[in-house]
Amino acid sequence: MSLTPTSSAAHDPVDVLVVGGGNAALCAAFTAAESGACVLLLESAPRDWRGGNSVHTRNIRCMHDAPQDVLVEAYPEEEYWQDLFKVTDGITDEKFARLVIRASSTCRGWMRKHGVHFQASLSGTQHLARTNAFFMGGGKALVNAYYRSTEALDLRIRYEAPVDRIEMDGGRFAAARIGEECIAAKACMLAAGGFESNREWLREAWGQNERGEWPAKNFLIRGTRYNRGVLIRQMMDLGADSIGDPTQAHMVAIDACSPLYDGGISTRLDSVTLGIVVNRDAQRFYDEGEDFWPKRCAIWGRLVAHQAGQIGYSIIDAKAIGRFMSPVFPGERADILPELATKLGLDPDSFMQTVQDFNAACLQGSFDHTALDACHTEGITPSKMHWARPIDTAPFYGFSLRPGVTFTYLGIKTEETAAVRFGGEPRANLFVAGEMMAGNVLGKGYTAGFGMAIGTAFGRIAGAGAARAALGSAHAARQAKIKEARHASA
Repeated sequence: MSLTPTSSAAHDPVDVLVVGGGNAALCAAFTAAESGACVLLLESAPRDWRGGNSVHTRNIRCMHDAPQDVLVEAYPEEEYWQDLFKVTDGITDEKFARLVIRASSTCRGWMRKHGVHFQASLSGTQHLARTNAFFMGGGKALVNAYYRSTEALDLRIRYEAPVDRIEMDGGRFAAARIGEECIAAKACMLAAGGFESNREWLREAWGQNERGEWPAKNFLIRGTRYNRGVLIRQMMDLGADSIGDPTQAHMVAIDACSPLYDGGISTRLDSVTLGIVVNRDAQRFYDEGEDFWPKRCAIWGRLVAHQAGQIGYSIIDAKAIGRFMSPVFPGERADILPELATKLGLDPDSFMQTVQDFNAACLQGSFDHTALDACHTEGITPSKMHWARPIDTAPFYGFSLRPGVTFTYLGIKTEETAAVRFGGEPRANLFVAGEMMAGNVLGKGYTAGFGMAIGTAFGRIAGAGAARAALGSAHAARQAKIKEARHASA
C-alpha cells in the first residue's frame, strides 16, 4: 500500500509514535526516547486538558517487603495478589497481575527521575498508608512533571491530535491518521484510553433492563471526556484480538450532584461503610461493611447501576462525622429520620422500617473504623459484617449516589511484551498499554491505585518494545545504557 504524508510533522523522521497523553503513554514515550528513539506523542485533548484520567489519580499501589520512604510496614507480593484476586472474584490473569505487582516495587525511583514527588498518605484516605504511595500534588502534578520531563528528552508532542485510524501493511503497523493527515513511523504504541466517555457505546453495552430503563443514561463519567474508544473499536474492526466484558469497568458510587465529566476523585463518597445504603424503595441491597472502602468502593457503582433509577442513598448519623473524607456536596441534613427521608424523596414509612430493622440487628462491640472490627448484624439480609452501629444519633445525613465510570475494561488483548495480537499472533511493531489493555488484568472490580500500576508497568514495557522494533535490539540496549550512565553521573 502507498502512504503519503500530508503534514510537516509527518515529514520529520519518527521512530516511535505514541498515541495517547496519559500516564501509560508518557511512560512509554520516556522509555523509547531513553533508548535513543525519535518519539512523537499525539494527545487528542487540548493542552489544558492533557493527561487523560491520570490527572484525577492520587496514588499508585506498590508492593514492598519492608518500610520504604512514604510506605509503612510491608505489603508483600502474595498479599497484593490476594487483594487483587478478591476484588476481581478471580477474573484476572495471574501471570499479568504478578508482572504488574513486581514492577510496582521498583517504579518509584524511575518516577522520581522524571520529576514525580511522593508524600505520606493524607488523613482520611482510609487504610492506604501501607499499600499506596501518594503523589505530592496529586495526578495533575504528576502529569505536569512528566510533561516537563519530555523537554529534557526532546520528545515531540502534538495536542488536539485525535488519531481515528491505524493503518497496517503486511501485518505491521504502517501509519496513523488524523482525518486525512497520515503520520508514518517505524513502530507505534497505543495508549488512548478506554471508551468510558462514549455514552452511545455505554448505552449499547448496557442495553435496556427489565424495568425498561437504559441504565447508562444515568451514568456519570469521573474522568476525561476525550476517552471515546475510537481506536479500540477500530483495532477490533481490523481483526485485533480483544478481551473483556464491555459492561465491566472501574465504576464507583459517586455523589449524584457531580458533573457529567471530569469530577475526578473529589466526587467519591466515602461514607458508605459507616452507615447504610438504600435504593429508591428505601431498601438496603448490599453489605456496606464487607471490607475496607478502598477494596470495595469500585463494586458500589455497579451495585447502584442495577438499582431502579440507578440511584442509591448513603445514610449516616452524627457518630460517623469526622471519620471519612468530607464530601464536596453537602447532601441532606435533618434532625429526625422521617424528615431526612422526605428530603431525599423516599417514602418515610418504608425508610423508617428499614432503619429500625437495621438498628435492631446491630450487635454492639468495640467500634474501630480503622480495622475489621466485630460490630456486625445478625438476623437481617443483607447483613453488615463490620462497622455496624445503629443509626440513632441526630443530626442525620443523606447523600445521593450515582454510578461513576472511571475507565472501561473492554480492550485489546496482549501478552507480556505488550504487543497487539491478531489471531493470537503478536505484531512486531505495534504495542498497547494503559486502559486500552487493562482488561488483560482486570476482569471486574478494582483496588485503589492499581490502574496507575498497570499503566506504569506496561507503558515501560511497550516503550522498550517499540524502541527495539524501530531501532533494533542492540542499538536500543546500547542507547539505554548510555542514558542511564548520563543520569547516574548527573
